[in-house]
Amino acid sequence: MNPKTDKLVRRTTMIATVTASYFLLTADYGPEPNVLDPIKNKILSAEQSAKRFIFGTRKAPGQHEMGKPGSDDVKDNR
Repeated sequence: MNPKTDKLVRRTTMIATVTASYFLLTADYGPEPNVLDPIKNKILSAEQSAKRFIFGTRKAPGQHEMGKPGSDDVKDNR
């Protein structure tokens, strides 16, 4: 077999195997907690961390941290 074709067939087989395994693992559990929940939680946590890093944290208008230097109750004398 052609090396490029062989490589394509192997990659397609790996992807199909992973996809089938995922569906087989999750199909029996339904909405109940399952084996993949820790992985899902890590992915969601990483997503939230990346969003906070890129976009920063959002605070509601009028909220500020009390007692921190640089807040409204402490003036900067420069």
